[in-house]
Order: sequence, then structure tokens, then C-alpha cells
Amino acid sequence: MKYLAALGAIATLGACSPAAEKTASETGTEAATGTAATLNPAQQAYADANAAMHKGMGAAIDPDADVAFMQGMIPHHQGAVDMARVVLDHGKDPETRKLAEAVIASQSAEIAMMQAWLAKRGLKSAPPSGGPDTPVANEKVDHSKMGH
Repeated sequence: MKYLAALGAIATLGACSPAAEKTASETGTEAATGTAATLNPAQQAYADANAAMHKGMGAAIDPDADVAFMQGMIPHHQGAVDMARVVLDHGKDPETRKLAEAVIASQSAEIAMMQAWLAKRGLKSAPPSGGPDTPVANEKVDHSKMGH
């Protein structure tokens, strides 16, 4: 009987969790993290930034290596900017916040340069959606092994 009461209490507490918190399975990060834990607002913001970056990088890859690089690096750099903003919104460490500000400044400048490079050639920042024969970036890329 104590076991059932404890389960009821746990279920009640779970129902009272803040609406801003989502589980990893609700955000699609369960497979990446291997957990179904509740995400706090900072974790959720990081998960959202990561998902947006991978969506942008998962677009069709241009056959021209220079164009593909510019188009792929824009969402990659934007991901860094978005993660740095999470630090400014949720972080407390002054050194980390200073680095986040530097990342925002440098990556934003590089994004602008890449967009200008593409525009000068009459191209858009995002590649057009490709047909069935167009190579597509791997959506399951593990950035933790890329040294950044």
C-alpha cells in the first residue's frame, strides 16, 4: 500500500512540473542523449538550437564545393550564435558569457560575409531543395566528434 501511495505522489509531482520544461522524447533529443529526463529551459534552448542547425545543414548540397561550403557554414555558424545566446540568457559564469559575446560577434560577421559572397554570385544562403538524386547532408552527424 505504501508503494501505491508513493507512486501516486510521484505522479502528482510529475504533473506539476513547469510548462516550460519538456522531456527529451518530446523534443526529439532522446535518441541523441539516450535519456528521457526532463529538460530545463537552458537544455531545451540548446536542443532547439541544435535541431535548427542540423535542419539547415541537412538541406541539399550544392555540387560546387565553394557554394556548398558557404551554404552549409551559415546554419553551422548560426547554431553557434544561437548557443551563445543561450549562455547569455541562462549562464552565470563571467568568462563563459564573455566568450559567448565574442562568438556572437565573430560568427555573425562571418555569416554576413558568407551571405554577401553568395549574393554576389546571385545565390541564396540556403540551397534549393533538391530532387531524389541530390546528395543530402547526414542528419545524424555527431558534432561532438568534430572538435567544436
